[in-house]
Amino acid sequence: MSANQPLLSVRDVKVEFQIKDAKGWPWTPPRSLKAVNGISFDLYPGETLGVVGESGCGKSTLARALLNLNPANSGSIRWLGNEMLGAPDAAWMAVRKDIQMIFQDPLASLDPRMTVAQIIAEPLRTHHPELGHDAVMSQVRAIMGRVGLTAQQINRYPHEFSGGQCQRIGIARALILQPKLIVCDEPVSALDVSIQAQIINLLKELQKELGLALIFIAHDLAVVRHISHRIMVMYLGRAMEFADKHALYDDPRHPYTQALLSAIPIPDPDLERHKVVQLLQGDLPSSMDPPSGCVFRTRCPKAVDQCAASVPELHTAANGSQVACILDVT
Repeated sequence: MSANQPLLSVRDVKVEFQIKDAKGWPWTPPRSLKAVNGISFDLYPGETLGVVGESGCGKSTLARALLNLNPANSGSIRWLGNEMLGAPDAAWMAVRKDIQMIFQDPLASLDPRMTVAQIIAEPLRTHHPELGHDAVMSQVRAIMGRVGLTAQQINRYPHEFSGGQCQRIGIARALILQPKLIVCDEPVSALDVSIQAQIINLLKELQKELGLALIFIAHDLAVVRHISHRIMVMYLGRAMEFADKHALYDDPRHPYTQALLSAIPIPDPDLERHKVVQLLQGDLPSSMDPPSGCVFRTRCPKAVDQCAASVPELHTAANGSQVACILDVT
């Protein structure tokens, strides 16, 4: 496959959930919760796309929609040029070996009744039942060594490992099928800072060695910076800014991106003491009752009356970033 052709093409994907009011009458119609509302992007071989935003902005829902775990309601999801939205289960089964996922909670994502060998081997036995026991175990031992686990740990259970080791098991399980894309759903948020760095460095090494594409979801823009090539900033189901890593960190254009970046700690005490933090007022609005127009306007320090009248679409700013703002953002 050409590096100029995207592995994954997503266009105007929307994911809605029908929520029944527990306090309403039986005949009260359910309300619509728009968790993802019109996301589009392309992902290329060997590239890492970072997805950041506050809790509740739709990052994890988007990740699950890309694997059909939470099927999208509308839009287009094309894998290697083939439309997957609405595809039958058999079609998804055929591509699942090429798209794997690493989850947020390393211990909760592993079956406590299975050994490390059984956990890592399960995808291989599912997609390649023709392989014998010795061939499967050989691949399991090889991938364990590649992610920093030892052969002596192969018959242990998840509760016998630390959080970082459990995440290495999850990475080994995702890698055993030699996928083209791994979706990382906040894979380091539950780990200590030093362990976070180890896991991120491991993912970068594996990406360079195997040519993997990654979708890396996180709250922390400082973490995303070290692994991503491009970054999408989400807020209440929409993309606020989509930019190359250097453009986003050196010249953020959307007020929401600017606020997120201002909250990143600076290791220099003098600079940290004198920096200006752009505090956002209020809480994230409900996805069942979003603001009219720009969904960020109720917390935006630059909002004007026009922001309530129309939904801003992504447009190209002077630095090449895609920005969803009606203002001439600087």
